[in-house]
Amino acid sequence: MNTERNVKRTDWLRLLCSSLMMIFLVNPVPAVFASGGHNPVATQKAVAASAVVVPARVAHLGFLISAPAREIPVKEGESVKAGQTLLILDTPDLQYAVTASEAALRTATAYADLQKYQKVEVRRNGKIFYETLPEVYRQRADVKVQQAQRALEIAQVNLTEATLTAPFDGTIASVDVIPGEFVPSDQAVVTLATLNDLQIETTDLSERDIANVQVGAPASIFVEALEETFAGKVVSISPVADIVGGDVVFKVTVAFDAQPGGLLWGMTAEVTIGE
Repeated sequence: MNTERNVKRTDWLRLLCSSLMMIFLVNPVPAVFASGGHNPVATQKAVAASAVVVPARVAHLGFLISAPAREIPVKEGESVKAGQTLLILDTPDLQYAVTASEAALRTATAYADLQKYQKVEVRRNGKIFYETLPEVYRQRADVKVQQAQRALEIAQVNLTEATLTAPFDGTIASVDVIPGEFVPSDQAVVTLATLNDLQIETTDLSERDIANVQVGAPASIFVEALEETFAGKVVSISPVADIVGGDVVFKVTVAFDAQPGGLLWGMTAEVTIGE
């Protein structure tokens, strides 16, 4: 009898253990208990890369036409405003076209005004009458005025192509031509940059690390020439990779929280993102 009770008790214990095991497998112990009562916090992995100091904006400026340089009113290192003249080509043919178009417009306008008041002799019933010209003559004269106006506008646009102006506020980084020198079309002759607004661009940030970089992430920037570390943050990530030495890398741009004194375009740096 006792033996039968022991067997039943043993079977009941085995059933209880099996039930507890199933509950554990279906509902495992939460990580909050396994970690001693603290929720795990995901942290961004720090990423390090080499970088170079560059302006926030750079423009290599040139012309769509070819001609000798006539006037260069700016020099390297000078600060300029948007719209300021940087270089003027010597284009007497374009200037003549504007002058000729202005004269043609004046002539067409004077002729159109004349048609408004010009009288023609008309005989009716043996009598002579003086009447204004038919409307069609005035319309034709007005068309000639419009054509002359369009020709002048085209000539003026062509002349503006001989003048190079600054597209934004910045500093003249280089002028690669002198007065009298022939300037070919589609060749950069003036470099304009925002040297008062410098940032850094990574040069070797691997594709293995780009997933750990996010826009707005804090960054620590060590500028080798200044031997000092500065704070910054990621402002952009290139969506297209570059191939450098056979490695796939992504350009990440980091802005300084405050631009350091003595910082120059082209200085090298080491940046750590995520710290």
